[in-house]
Amino acid sequence: MSKIANAFENGTAFIGFLTAGDPTIDKTVEYILAMEEAGCDLVEIGIPFSDPMAEGVVIQDANVRALKHNTTTDDVFDIVRRVRQKTDIPLVFLTYINPVFFYGYEKFFKKCAECGVDGIISPDLPYEEKGEISDIAKSNGVDVISLIAPTSSERIKMIANDATGFIYVVSSLGVTGMRSEIKTDLNSILSDIREVTDLPLAVGFGINTPEQASEISKIADGVIVGSAIVKIIEEYGEDANDALRDYVSSMKNACND
Repeated sequence: MSKIANAFENGTAFIGFLTAGDPTIDKTVEYILAMEEAGCDLVEIGIPFSDPMAEGVVIQDANVRALKHNTTTDDVFDIVRRVRQKTDIPLVFLTYINPVFFYGYEKFFKKCAECGVDGIISPDLPYEEKGEISDIAKSNGVDVISLIAPTSSERIKMIANDATGFIYVVSSLGVTGMRSEIKTDLNSILSDIREVTDLPLAVGFGINTPEQASEISKIADGVIVGSAIVKIIEEYGEDANDALRDYVSSMKNACND
């Protein structure tokens, strides 16, 4: 059984993202644990990829830095293995489907089960092709997290009906990145999704301030932040522990205002 439901048990979940291998393998392990201690309820771990099409410049640059250090998929599994020696926090991979395909679907999801990965988010896997991995993932106890975007109104029921874990609701069109304002009518989208599923709904893309987190937490079950965390790691490098703790703590507190 996946541990993802645990993330949503105590108020609005704060979900943080970081790119594996940025700045180093050891620091990624350290930063995941620091984020948990500061209040993170679930951590998304990005598997570095050379063409992260849904990402803005901040996360693109993190992928470049990680790949320059020759971070491999096996290294990312090792990060999970080491984190699992210290904590049971839900962990989800965010990865483009290409690295999973080349690793081998059976081998990849078996390794997820062995290491303790609870879910996978693949931004470039269309719903129509989800069947390529869903059965293999399910047999290994890994949830395939569905994404629903502002343009998905016609497809909400179809996507939400067989979703597992939680649903990642994309707050804005375009790529990831910090935004000063979230203009999408999230109330309407979340209401439509709730008509067809009881799964937790977590909102991501663009959220970076406690004020935004507080507003989103009033209508969603989870708040997802990536670029702002990756930016802190970019700025502080191997000395990001304190800044990460302060930021995550402020965002988690805002989620429960």
